[in-house]
Amino acid sequence: MQRGMEVSRRQFLKGGASSLAVTIATAALSRLGVDPREALAQEQKKPKIKWRMQTYAGTALGQHVIKPSIDAFNLAANGEMVIELYYADQLVPQGELIKALQRGILDAVQTDEDSAQSPVDISIFGAYFPFATQYSLDVPTLFYWYGLDKIWQEAYAKVQNVTWLSAGSWDPCNFATTKPIRSLKDLKGLRVYMFPTGGRFMRRFGVVPVSLPYHDVQMAIQTGELDGVAWSGITEVYTVGWADVTKYYLTNPICGAWIGSYLVNTKSWEALPNHLKMLFKLCIDYSHYYRLHWYWWGEAHYRVKGGKLKLTSIPESEWEIVRKEAYKFWDEVAKKSPRTAKVVKILKEYNELMIKAGPPYRYA
Repeated sequence: MQRGMEVSRRQFLKGGASSLAVTIATAALSRLGVDPREALAQEQKKPKIKWRMQTYAGTALGQHVIKPSIDAFNLAANGEMVIELYYADQLVPQGELIKALQRGILDAVQTDEDSAQSPVDISIFGAYFPFATQYSLDVPTLFYWYGLDKIWQEAYAKVQNVTWLSAGSWDPCNFATTKPIRSLKDLKGLRVYMFPTGGRFMRRFGVVPVSLPYHDVQMAIQTGELDGVAWSGITEVYTVGWADVTKYYLTNPICGAWIGSYLVNTKSWEALPNHLKMLFKLCIDYSHYYRLHWYWWGEAHYRVKGGKLKLTSIPESEWEIVRKEAYKFWDEVAKKSPRTAKVVKILKEYNELMIKAGPPYRYA
């Protein structure tokens, strides 16, 4: 045996086979001119766990709604785990996110249930359920103080290999269009990019909802295939470039805040040690917090200083017709299942309380 490979009987008995393996590997690396300490450091840098996560958001919007929190997670995980982030439709189409999660193609997703076609009865409340909320803070209040979190957990318990972790709020839903909207009659015939439930509701007022891949929307507006979007608030309209191809922004929202969820592959989640589970949850909360102040800033900033869109409004007395129709829509949805009935009941109780509380919770 060569000098570098010599191991005494005492060493073997004292350190066992593992020590022998280390000694042999060290000697072999040395003969190849590789510093064993550098090789060990490189090995330790490799993450033991790697996840793939896809968001509903395109690249530009994703820089705000999720990337800061995933960057924070990857830094704080300190080499133990890395999450690779993908944007809208990059790995799988938006409508197949939940199926991909179930199959383990993805380990985590950030999305609304509505556009992701989640196989749960409460999916209709994801994204923009008409007039369910007025402010962004309504969403976490409904989930963590009125029990929607328990209902979502219950619903997803029936979905194989998917675990629901958290919900948070995004921006309101307003129309950004190439034609001005100043009355309900102006909505008739408008071809608008919308979420499924919001689109189905606004058909009652003559809107023609259109479904397209997210990255095709801007070109569709430019070519006249679309008259606009009712997919977001004004912050997103400016951030993703839709303000460059539309002219008007309707200040009347059909919902005050988008509801989005964080979902994980159950097997991937259960395989994580507890400290990484907690770290991921903390970074989700960081994401929720970032969006609260980013959207609150942006919705006011771009109305006043955006410079690209002219603001229009439908008189409140006329908009009240839309609001009353939304409550009829709620009653229709409540008939879908005992669970949807439970959610509608909570929404009604919550909004009644907010109205009784008065300003700043609700203004008459």
